[in-house]
Amino acid sequence: MSTTSQKHRDFVAEPMGDKPVTALSGIGETLGKKLEDQGFDKASVVLGQFLLLKKDTEMFTDWLKDASGANSRQAGSCAQCLKEWCDAFL
Repeated sequence: MSTTSQKHRDFVAEPMGDKPVTALSGIGETLGKKLEDQGFDKASVVLGQFLLLKKDTEMFTDWLKDASGANSRQAGSCAQCLKEWCDAFL
């Protein structure tokens, strides 16, 4: 089983609220800025994209790599984070 970061565990542990996009696991300041420039300024907006893609982690990671320039590890971390959050709260 892979280990998750503290950032990942913190995000999955509570409701999303109005968290910034950089609260997502795998999304730092640089990727966050690129996403914000495209209108994805909140974690909830990125969650919306994840849901539009029917929670398909492969399609989401491809989208995130294209949208922000994230590498496979970053995109995969973000997708897993959102998937676990959905499993806990939806």
